[in-house]
Amino acid sequence: MGGRGTELARRGGDGVVVSLLWRRADDRLTVVVNDTRTGEVLKLPARRDNALDVFHHPYAYKRSRAA
Repeated sequence: MGGRGTELARRGGDGVVVSLLWRRADDRLTVVVNDTRTGEVLKLPARRDNALDVFHHPYAYKRSRAA
C-alpha cells in the first residue's frame, strides 16, 4: 500500500478514532475509522472536495458505498 501517510486530522470518542490521512506518493486521501470496541477498521477513500465531510460523517459514506 505504500505507507500509512501523513495524518492531517484526528478525532476520537467512545472507543472510536477517526483519522484523515494523505499519501504524498499518489496524492490520495483516506479516512480511517478504528472502532476499538469491536476491532472493526473502516477505510474510506475521500476526494479533496469531500474529505472533511467524510471525516466528520464516515458512517454515512460507508452506507453509500454499500449501495
